[in-house]
Amino acid sequence: MKTGLFFGSFNPIHQGHLILARHILNLFPIQEIWFVVSPHNPLKEKQTLLNDYERLHLVEMAIENHAQLQASAIEFKLPQPSYTIHTLTHLSEKYPKREFYLIMGADNLEGLHKWKNAELILERYFILVYPRLGYEGSAYENNPHVFQVNAPVIELSATQIRQFIREGKPIDFMVPENVRLHIEKEQLYR
Repeated sequence: MKTGLFFGSFNPIHQGHLILARHILNLFPIQEIWFVVSPHNPLKEKQTLLNDYERLHLVEMAIENHAQLQASAIEFKLPQPSYTIHTLTHLSEKYPKREFYLIMGADNLEGLHKWKNAELILERYFILVYPRLGYEGSAYENNPHVFQVNAPVIELSATQIRQFIREGKPIDFMVPENVRLHIEKEQLYR
């Protein structure tokens, strides 16, 4: 089975993540996408993150009616900080019959050389790259494991959503409705 791995803080998950997942499922022979909620990206500050399980819960809520989308807490059980190569190796050992595809933005692809064991990732896994404003995604364009995703550039950021919440501005249409209602009810990101 071909499984896409969409890593992220999902702090919070938003419509942009879901639109990209749908495009990938429509354009590539992938049966499902796992949203891998990262407890701590080594390139991000941990203090800005909502509780790990709360972010996982928001992802679960956002995808609850989509059978091809799954929420994964696999990195919660692995040593921190989270390194993608460790997670990929763990998943490949745990699910030897699955073929994993790494999903990332063109901005992340340009910084891939900074990742732990980047050359192993490029050698062992396929990478599906979605467009990001200001990034061509041309890094590794001749690598047979790197594929460009013909998806719209979505300029919706979790950082901006958190700022709107702090400022008391509405975030409807930016996140799934059930996620918005939960954020408001629990007063998250205030």
